[in-house]
Amino acid sequence: MHRPAKVLVTGGAGFIGQNFVHHLAAQQQPPRIVVLDALTYAANPSSLEPLVASGQVEFVKGDITELGAMEQLFAAGGFDAVVHFAAESHVDRSILGPDAFIQTNITGTYNLLKCALADWTARKLLDKARFLHVSTDEVFGDLMPDEAPFTESSPYRPSSPYSASKAAADHLVRAFTRTYGLPGLISNCSNNYGPYQHPEKLIPLMIIHALQGKPMPVYGDGQNVRDWLFVEDHCRALLEILLRGVIAQTYNVGGAAERTNETVVRSICGLIDERVAADPAMRRRFPDSPASAGGSCAQLVTRVTDRPGHDRRYAIDGRFLKESLGVGPREDFESGLRRTVAWYMENDQWWRRALSGDFSQWLARNYDLRALKS
Repeated sequence: MHRPAKVLVTGGAGFIGQNFVHHLAAQQQPPRIVVLDALTYAANPSSLEPLVASGQVEFVKGDITELGAMEQLFAAGGFDAVVHFAAESHVDRSILGPDAFIQTNITGTYNLLKCALADWTARKLLDKARFLHVSTDEVFGDLMPDEAPFTESSPYRPSSPYSASKAAADHLVRAFTRTYGLPGLISNCSNNYGPYQHPEKLIPLMIIHALQGKPMPVYGDGQNVRDWLFVEDHCRALLEILLRGVIAQTYNVGGAAERTNETVVRSICGLIDERVAADPAMRRRFPDSPASAGGSCAQLVTRVTDRPGHDRRYAIDGRFLKESLGVGPREDFESGLRRTVAWYMENDQWWRRALSGDFSQWLARNYDLRALKS
Protein backbone atom coordinates (compact mmCIF):
# COMPACT_ATOMS: atom_id res chain seq x y z
CA MET A 1 0.00 0.00 0.00
CA HIS A 2 1.27 3.47 -0.91
CA ARG A 3 0.99 5.93 1.99
CA PRO A 4 1.86 9.40 0.73
CA ALA A 5 3.55 11.85 3.06
CA LYS A 6 2.48 15.03 1.26
CA VAL A 7 -0.40 15.29 -1.20
CA LEU A 8 -1.15 18.07 -3.66
CA VAL A 9 -4.90 18.31 -4.34
CA THR A 10 -5.59 20.46 -7.39
CA GLY A 11 -9.05 22.01 -7.57
CA GLY A 12 -9.40 21.27 -3.88
CA ALA A 13 -11.84 24.13 -3.30
CA GLY A 14 -14.28 22.76 -5.86
CA PHE A 15 -17.21 20.46 -5.20
CA ILE A 16 -15.62 17.01 -5.33
CA GLY A 17 -12.16 18.31 -4.43
CA GLN A 18 -13.15 19.88 -1.12
CA ASN A 19 -15.17 16.81 -0.16
CA PHE A 20 -12.08 14.70 -0.87
CA VAL A 21 -9.87 17.01 1.20
CA HIS A 22 -12.22 16.65 4.18
CA HIS A 23 -12.23 12.87 3.71
CA LEU A 24 -8.44 12.70 3.47
CA ALA A 25 -7.93 14.95 6.49
CA ALA A 26 -10.28 12.74 8.55
CA GLN A 27 -8.07 9.63 8.18
CA GLN A 28 -6.30 8.28 11.27
CA GLN A 29 -2.87 9.16 9.91
CA PRO A 30 -3.53 11.83 7.30
CA PRO A 31 -0.72 13.08 5.09
CA ARG A 32 0.21 16.72 4.83
CA ILE A 33 -2.25 18.27 2.39
CA VAL A 34 -1.72 21.21 0.06
CA VAL A 35 -4.78 22.50 -1.81
CA LEU A 36 -4.17 24.32 -5.07
CA ASP A 37 -7.11 26.22 -6.55
CA ALA A 38 -7.53 29.16 -8.92
CA LEU A 39 -10.72 30.18 -7.05
CA THR A 40 -12.94 30.45 -10.10
CA TYR A 41 -16.71 30.93 -9.80
CA ALA A 42 -17.24 27.27 -8.80
CA ALA A 43 -14.81 27.26 -5.88
CA ASN A 44 -15.91 27.13 -2.24
CA PRO A 45 -12.88 28.06 -0.12
CA SER A 46 -14.98 28.73 2.99
CA SER A 47 -15.54 24.99 3.46
CA LEU A 48 -11.77 24.51 3.89
CA GLU A 49 -11.25 27.34 6.39
CA PRO A 50 -11.44 25.14 9.52
CA LEU A 51 -8.84 22.75 8.08
CA VAL A 52 -6.55 25.62 7.11
CA ALA A 53 -6.94 27.25 10.53
CA SER A 54 -6.07 23.98 12.28
CA GLY A 55 -2.95 23.53 10.19
CA GLN A 56 -4.18 20.31 8.58
CA VAL A 57 -4.32 21.93 5.15
CA GLU A 58 -2.17 24.51 3.40
CA PHE A 59 -3.98 26.54 0.74
CA VAL A 60 -2.26 27.92 -2.36
CA LYS A 61 -4.07 30.09 -4.86
CA GLY A 62 -2.77 29.27 -8.31
CA ASP A 63 -3.71 28.40 -11.88
CA ILE A 64 -2.56 25.13 -13.43
CA THR A 65 -2.39 26.81 -16.84
CA GLU A 66 0.57 28.92 -15.62
CA LEU A 67 3.58 26.66 -16.12
CA GLY A 68 6.05 28.87 -14.27
CA ALA A 69 3.87 28.96 -11.17
CA MET A 70 3.48 25.18 -11.26
CA GLU A 71 7.24 24.69 -11.58
CA GLN A 72 7.79 26.86 -8.51
CA LEU A 73 5.10 25.00 -6.58
CA PHE A 74 6.64 21.60 -7.26
CA ALA A 75 10.17 22.85 -6.60
CA ALA A 76 9.15 23.97 -3.12
CA GLY A 77 6.42 21.44 -2.43
CA GLY A 78 8.03 18.07 -1.78
CA PHE A 79 4.90 16.22 -2.94
CA ASP A 80 4.85 12.47 -3.37
CA ALA A 81 1.24 12.34 -4.57
CA VAL A 82 -1.04 14.47 -6.74
CA VAL A 83 -4.81 14.11 -6.86
CA HIS A 84 -5.89 16.16 -9.86
CA PHE A 85 -9.45 17.53 -9.77
CA ALA A 86 -8.84 21.00 -11.24
CA ALA A 87 -10.99 21.33 -14.35
CA GLU A 88 -13.67 23.26 -16.11
CA SER A 89 -16.53 20.79 -15.80
CA HIS A 90 -19.90 22.10 -16.98
CA VAL A 91 -21.09 20.92 -20.39
CA ASP A 92 -23.36 23.91 -21.02
CA ARG A 93 -20.52 26.34 -20.35
CA SER A 94 -18.25 24.38 -22.70
CA ILE A 95 -20.79 24.79 -25.49
CA LEU A 96 -21.03 28.56 -24.97
CA GLY A 97 -17.28 29.09 -24.35
CA PRO A 98 -14.96 26.15 -25.06
CA ASP A 99 -11.65 28.06 -24.86
CA ALA A 100 -11.35 27.84 -21.07
CA PHE A 101 -11.92 24.08 -21.23
CA ILE A 102 -9.07 23.58 -23.67
CA GLN A 103 -6.72 25.71 -21.60
CA THR A 104 -7.52 24.30 -18.16
CA ASN A 105 -8.34 20.67 -18.90
CA ILE A 106 -5.67 20.00 -21.53
CA THR A 107 -2.87 22.54 -21.11
CA GLY A 108 -3.27 22.62 -17.33
CA THR A 109 -3.09 18.85 -17.05
CA TYR A 110 -0.02 18.80 -19.31
CA ASN A 111 1.69 21.35 -17.06
CA LEU A 112 1.06 19.24 -13.97
CA LEU A 113 2.30 16.08 -15.65
CA LYS A 114 5.44 17.84 -16.84
CA CYS A 115 6.19 19.27 -13.40
CA ALA A 116 5.46 16.05 -11.53
CA LEU A 117 7.63 14.02 -13.89
CA ALA A 118 10.57 16.42 -13.59
CA ASP A 119 10.32 16.67 -9.81
CA TRP A 120 9.89 12.96 -9.14
CA THR A 121 12.65 12.03 -11.58
CA ALA A 122 15.06 14.43 -9.86
CA ARG A 123 14.13 13.09 -6.42
CA LYS A 124 14.08 9.44 -7.58
CA LEU A 125 10.44 8.99 -6.59
CA LEU A 126 8.97 7.54 -9.77
CA ASP A 127 8.61 4.14 -8.09
CA LYS A 128 7.02 5.62 -4.96
CA ALA A 129 4.87 8.57 -6.00
CA ARG A 130 1.31 8.62 -7.37
CA PHE A 131 -0.51 10.90 -9.85
CA LEU A 132 -4.28 10.29 -9.73
CA HIS A 133 -6.17 12.02 -12.52
CA VAL A 134 -9.89 12.34 -11.74
CA SER A 135 -11.91 12.16 -14.95
CA THR A 136 -15.48 11.53 -16.07
CA ASP A 137 -17.64 8.89 -17.73
CA GLU A 138 -18.56 11.48 -20.37
CA VAL A 139 -15.35 10.67 -22.26
CA PHE A 140 -17.09 7.46 -23.36
CA GLY A 141 -19.95 9.28 -25.10
CA ASP A 142 -23.44 7.92 -24.56
CA LEU A 143 -25.25 4.58 -24.49
CA MET A 144 -28.41 3.26 -26.08
CA PRO A 145 -31.06 2.06 -23.60
CA ASP A 146 -30.16 -1.61 -24.08
CA GLU A 147 -26.38 -1.23 -24.12
CA ALA A 148 -24.19 -2.53 -21.31
CA PRO A 149 -22.67 0.09 -18.97
CA PHE A 150 -19.23 1.54 -19.60
CA THR A 151 -16.24 -0.53 -18.50
CA GLU A 152 -12.59 0.43 -18.19
CA SER A 153 -12.04 -0.74 -21.78
CA SER A 154 -14.92 1.19 -23.38
CA PRO A 155 -13.85 3.27 -26.39
CA TYR A 156 -13.66 7.04 -26.10
CA ARG A 157 -16.41 8.91 -27.99
CA PRO A 158 -16.74 12.37 -26.41
CA SER A 159 -19.68 14.53 -27.51
CA SER A 160 -19.04 18.00 -26.07
CA PRO A 161 -16.04 20.34 -25.81
CA TYR A 162 -15.99 19.48 -22.10
CA SER A 163 -15.83 15.71 -22.55
CA ALA A 164 -13.38 16.05 -25.45
CA SER A 165 -11.03 18.11 -23.28
CA LYS A 166 -11.23 15.56 -20.46
CA ALA A 167 -10.60 12.73 -22.94
CA ALA A 168 -7.50 14.56 -24.14
CA ALA A 169 -6.31 14.91 -20.54
CA ASP A 170 -6.85 11.18 -19.96
CA HIS A 171 -4.75 10.41 -23.02
CA LEU A 172 -1.97 12.69 -21.82
CA VAL A 173 -1.86 10.94 -18.44
CA ARG A 174 -1.79 7.56 -20.11
CA ALA A 175 0.96 8.68 -22.52
CA PHE A 176 3.15 10.12 -19.74
CA THR A 177 2.70 6.89 -17.78
CA ARG A 178 3.67 4.62 -20.66
CA THR A 179 6.35 6.78 -22.30
CA TYR A 180 8.08 8.38 -19.32
CA GLY A 181 7.24 6.05 -16.46
CA LEU A 182 5.11 8.58 -14.58
CA PRO A 183 3.21 6.71 -11.83
CA GLY A 184 -0.23 7.63 -13.20
CA LEU A 185 -3.70 6.35 -12.41
CA ILE A 186 -7.03 7.44 -13.93
CA SER A 187 -10.53 7.31 -12.51
CA ASN A 188 -13.67 7.89 -14.55
CA CYS A 189 -16.73 8.67 -12.44
CA SER A 190 -20.44 9.02 -13.08
CA ASN A 191 -22.48 12.12 -12.16
CA ASN A 192 -21.70 13.27 -8.63
CA TYR A 193 -24.14 14.99 -6.30
CA GLY A 194 -24.15 16.11 -2.67
CA PRO A 195 -23.37 19.09 -0.43
CA TYR A 196 -21.45 22.10 -1.76
CA GLN A 197 -22.18 21.42 -5.44
CA HIS A 198 -22.35 24.62 -7.49
CA PRO A 199 -25.89 25.68 -8.48
CA GLU A 200 -25.15 25.35 -12.21
CA LYS A 201 -25.47 21.55 -11.97
CA LEU A 202 -28.81 19.76 -12.32
CA ILE A 203 -29.62 18.67 -8.77
CA PRO A 204 -28.69 21.87 -6.89
CA LEU A 205 -30.26 24.02 -9.62
CA MET A 206 -33.55 22.15 -9.35
CA ILE A 207 -33.54 22.29 -5.54
CA ILE A 208 -32.82 26.02 -5.46
CA HIS A 209 -35.38 26.92 -8.11
CA ALA A 210 -38.01 24.83 -6.34
CA LEU A 211 -37.30 26.70 -3.10
CA GLN A 212 -37.37 30.07 -4.85
CA GLY A 213 -40.52 29.37 -6.85
CA LYS A 214 -38.68 29.71 -10.17
CA PRO A 215 -39.12 27.58 -13.31
CA MET A 216 -37.31 24.25 -13.09
CA PRO A 217 -35.90 23.82 -16.63
CA VAL A 218 -35.72 20.24 -17.91
CA TYR A 219 -34.04 19.60 -21.24
CA GLY A 220 -35.99 17.88 -24.00
CA ASP A 221 -38.25 15.01 -22.99
CA GLY A 222 -36.50 14.54 -19.63
CA GLN A 223 -35.58 10.95 -20.45
CA ASN A 224 -31.80 11.39 -20.52
CA VAL A 225 -30.34 8.87 -18.08
CA ARG A 226 -27.44 9.38 -15.70
CA ASP A 227 -25.79 7.10 -13.15
CA TRP A 228 -25.79 9.12 -9.91
CA LEU A 229 -22.89 8.85 -7.44
CA PHE A 230 -23.03 10.40 -3.96
CA VAL A 231 -19.89 12.47 -3.53
CA GLU A 232 -18.82 10.80 -0.27
CA ASP A 233 -18.84 7.40 -1.99
CA HIS A 234 -16.70 8.85 -4.77
CA CYS A 235 -14.18 10.24 -2.28
CA ARG A 236 -13.87 6.90 -0.49
CA ALA A 237 -13.17 5.23 -3.82
CA LEU A 238 -10.58 7.82 -4.82
CA LEU A 239 -8.64 7.38 -1.60
CA GLU A 240 -8.51 3.62 -2.09
CA ILE A 241 -7.34 4.07 -5.69
CA LEU A 242 -4.63 6.46 -4.49
CA LEU A 243 -3.47 4.10 -1.74
CA ARG A 244 -3.88 0.70 -3.39
CA GLY A 245 -4.45 1.23 -7.09
CA VAL A 246 -2.17 -0.33 -9.71
CA ILE A 247 -0.07 2.13 -11.70
CA ALA A 248 -1.30 2.65 -15.29
CA GLN A 249 -4.72 1.24 -14.38
CA THR A 250 -8.01 3.00 -15.03
CA TYR A 251 -10.84 2.58 -12.51
CA ASN A 252 -14.50 3.34 -13.21
CA VAL A 253 -16.41 4.72 -10.21
CA GLY A 254 -20.19 4.50 -10.43
CA GLY A 255 -23.17 4.88 -8.16
CA ALA A 256 -25.27 1.96 -9.47
CA ALA A 257 -28.17 4.42 -9.60
CA GLU A 258 -29.41 5.06 -13.13
CA ARG A 259 -32.25 7.58 -13.20
CA THR A 260 -33.83 9.73 -15.89
CA ASN A 261 -33.60 13.48 -15.42
CA GLU A 262 -37.38 13.54 -15.16
CA THR A 263 -37.28 11.06 -12.27
CA VAL A 264 -34.57 13.04 -10.48
CA VAL A 265 -36.49 16.30 -10.74
CA ARG A 266 -39.78 14.77 -9.61
CA SER A 267 -38.02 13.12 -6.67
CA ILE A 268 -36.58 16.48 -5.63
CA CYS A 269 -40.04 18.02 -5.77
CA GLY A 270 -41.46 15.25 -3.59
CA LEU A 271 -38.77 15.62 -0.95
CA ILE A 272 -39.16 19.41 -0.76
CA ASP A 273 -42.96 19.16 -0.65
CA GLU A 274 -42.70 16.65 2.21
CA ARG A 275 -40.19 18.68 4.25
CA VAL A 276 -41.95 22.02 3.82
CA ALA A 277 -45.36 20.56 4.67
CA ALA A 278 -43.98 19.17 7.93
CA ASP A 279 -41.88 22.17 9.00
CA PRO A 280 -43.36 25.66 9.55
CA ALA A 281 -39.83 27.11 9.78
CA MET A 282 -39.16 25.99 6.22
CA ARG A 283 -42.38 27.57 5.03
CA ARG A 284 -41.23 30.86 6.53
CA ARG A 285 -37.73 30.49 5.08
CA PHE A 286 -38.95 29.73 1.56
CA PRO A 287 -42.27 31.59 1.15
CA ASP A 288 -42.02 31.66 -2.67
CA SER A 289 -41.97 27.89 -3.02
CA PRO A 290 -45.33 26.40 -4.09
CA ALA A 291 -44.90 23.87 -1.29
CA SER A 292 -45.18 26.70 1.25
CA ALA A 293 -48.66 27.48 -0.02
CA GLY A 294 -49.81 23.86 0.11
CA GLY A 295 -49.01 23.15 -3.53
CA SER A 296 -46.30 21.07 -5.17
CA CYS A 297 -42.97 22.14 -6.60
CA ALA A 298 -43.76 19.88 -9.56
CA GLN A 299 -45.86 22.69 -11.01
CA LEU A 300 -42.60 24.56 -11.65
CA VAL A 301 -41.18 21.90 -13.99
CA THR A 302 -40.67 23.52 -17.40
CA ARG A 303 -39.61 21.87 -20.66
CA VAL A 304 -36.86 23.65 -22.58
CA THR A 305 -35.24 22.88 -25.90
CA ASP A 306 -32.56 20.23 -25.57
CA ARG A 307 -28.92 21.27 -25.60
CA PRO A 308 -26.75 20.43 -28.65
CA GLY A 309 -25.06 17.04 -28.55
CA HIS A 310 -26.86 16.00 -25.35
CA ASP A 311 -25.77 12.46 -24.48
CA ARG A 312 -28.76 10.19 -23.99
CA ARG A 313 -27.48 7.82 -21.33
CA TYR A 314 -24.44 7.20 -19.14
CA ALA A 315 -23.94 4.15 -16.97
CA ILE A 316 -20.87 2.82 -15.16
CA ASP A 317 -19.99 -0.82 -14.55
CA GLY A 318 -18.22 -0.67 -11.19
CA ARG A 319 -17.41 -4.35 -10.87
CA PHE A 320 -13.67 -4.03 -11.53
CA LEU A 321 -13.26 -1.47 -8.74
CA LYS A 322 -15.28 -3.67 -6.39
CA GLU A 323 -13.40 -6.83 -7.28
CA SER A 324 -9.91 -5.33 -7.25
CA LEU A 325 -10.11 -2.83 -4.37
CA GLY A 326 -13.31 -3.82 -2.57
CA VAL A 327 -14.97 -0.44 -3.08
CA GLY A 328 -18.61 0.21 -3.97
CA PRO A 329 -21.29 2.77 -3.15
CA ARG A 330 -22.74 2.78 0.36
CA GLU A 331 -25.42 5.38 -0.31
CA ASP A 332 -28.37 4.53 -2.53
CA PHE A 333 -29.90 7.28 -4.62
CA GLU A 334 -32.96 7.80 -2.46
CA SER A 335 -31.01 8.23 0.78
CA GLY A 336 -28.30 10.32 -0.89
CA LEU A 337 -30.82 12.63 -2.52
CA ARG A 338 -32.70 13.06 0.77
CA ARG A 339 -29.45 14.08 2.47
CA THR A 340 -28.62 16.45 -0.37
CA VAL A 341 -32.02 18.18 -0.43
CA ALA A 342 -31.89 18.60 3.35
CA TRP A 343 -28.41 20.15 3.13
CA TYR A 344 -29.48 22.76 0.58
CA MET A 345 -32.60 23.59 2.54
CA GLU A 346 -30.59 24.07 5.73
CA ASN A 347 -27.69 25.95 4.10
CA ASP A 348 -29.42 28.55 1.95
CA GLN A 349 -26.92 31.21 3.01
CA TRP A 350 -24.21 29.22 1.22
CA TRP A 351 -26.05 28.88 -2.07
CA ARG A 352 -27.39 32.43 -1.99
CA ARG A 353 -23.75 33.57 -1.96
CA ALA A 354 -23.00 31.18 -4.79
CA LEU A 355 -25.77 32.76 -6.86
CA SER A 356 -24.07 36.14 -6.74
CA GLY A 357 -21.71 37.54 -9.36
CA ASP A 358 -22.18 36.56 -12.99
CA PHE A 359 -24.03 33.31 -12.30
CA SER A 360 -27.52 34.75 -12.80
CA GLN A 361 -26.39 36.34 -16.06
CA TRP A 362 -24.93 33.05 -17.26
CA LEU A 363 -28.08 31.18 -16.26
CA ALA A 364 -30.28 33.60 -18.19
CA ARG A 365 -28.00 33.42 -21.21
CA ASN A 366 -27.94 29.63 -21.24
CA TYR A 367 -31.66 29.04 -20.84
CA ASP A 368 -32.79 32.04 -22.90
CA LEU A 369 -31.17 30.26 -25.84
CA ARG A 370 -33.62 27.41 -25.43
CA ALA A 371 -37.17 28.39 -26.29
CA LEU A 372 -39.78 27.15 -23.84
CA LYS A 373 -41.77 24.23 -25.11
CA SER A 374 -45.54 24.23 -24.91
